[in-house]
Amino acid sequence: MRTILQVTPYYPPHLGGLERVVEHLSKQLAGRHRVRVVTTALGADGAPARSGDEQPGRSGLTVRRHRAVEVAHTAIAPGLPLSLLRAPRRAVLHLHCAHALLPELVALTALLRRQRFLLHFHLDVDASGPLGKLLPLYKKHSFGRVLRAAAGVIVLTRAQADFVRESYRVPAERIFVVPNGVGPEYFLPVRETGEARPGRPLQLLFVGRLSAQKNVDRLLDALALVREPVRLRVVGDGELRSHLEEKAARLGLTGVEFSGGLLGEELVRAYTDADALVLPSDREGMPLVALEAMAAGLPVLATAVPGNTELLDGVGLLAEPEPAALAAAVETLATDPQLRLRLARRASEAAHAYSWEAVAAQVEQVYAEVYPSLSGRG
Repeated sequence: MRTILQVTPYYPPHLGGLERVVEHLSKQLAGRHRVRVVTTALGADGAPARSGDEQPGRSGLTVRRHRAVEVAHTAIAPGLPLSLLRAPRRAVLHLHCAHALLPELVALTALLRRQRFLLHFHLDVDASGPLGKLLPLYKKHSFGRVLRAAAGVIVLTRAQADFVRESYRVPAERIFVVPNGVGPEYFLPVRETGEARPGRPLQLLFVGRLSAQKNVDRLLDALALVREPVRLRVVGDGELRSHLEEKAARLGLTGVEFSGGLLGEELVRAYTDADALVLPSDREGMPLVALEAMAAGLPVLATAVPGNTELLDGVGLLAEPEPAALAAAVETLATDPQLRLRLARRASEAAHAYSWEAVAAQVEQVYAEVYPSLSGRG
């Protein structure tokens, strides 16, 4: 049994795919190890600073949330390094990364304590906001150094492995491919509805953070071009919500509903009520919501961009990342119920290859390679 620190800038109830990945993985590992989640209180909706029931010598899960502020999409938590410094030296240090600053803090702590750390590379983000022009310099001179200092780097796909090796010069032997998973609560029977339902609009669903990378702007522009009756439910929240609500109204898209963030049974019900999931992203790591929708027996329409193509090629419907192509794909789904049924069956079958139990087992194998001297103890 090991002590495992899952270090992440955000954690549920904060909304986002990375957050739910950390949550699912931590819960799986907590059945066999002592798992401590070290995170911030951002988006925690009043959750306690400490939760869980850790007992000496026993497995389990605890969460430590540090007070923080967010500047330019970056969480700053002055107290978080103390949790890292107080952790057992022989603990597994597992950093989940898609934001700045925290990688440098973990790397510095590991250097000072002569510890190894493992970096989980969820997504290579693009520049956005007024400080976005600094991102290429940050990646080259800071984040790249952290990646190369890590004892191991977990990526989600083979394409990500190639990218990390070529762009950041991480040695191939230190890169491990471990996909995201999907929980059992999302597995639902395929609805065998291959017949057209006259007058019923296609029920599209988007789930995700309302940020620039998800590009719901593109989806709204596409819907403005669609001639068939379509309704869109937007599940999620973020800094662009007000802008997107205003844009939908300006485009006259009366069939667009913004539901805010949903979790648990409410999210499962959202998949159940939809006819198809749509992902208009600029890029993805491995979209957790696509896996969930696939398990729920939904056809998935996504932009043909990195992350989506690796997961959905031959399984979902891919469109070029521009409004006209996305609109044409939406109309195809709206007018061809037999295609929706075929895609739903493919998606459901493909989803069975993923489970959090299997993903956690792969992560434990990575721990064994990165921390061979621990021999299962922490």
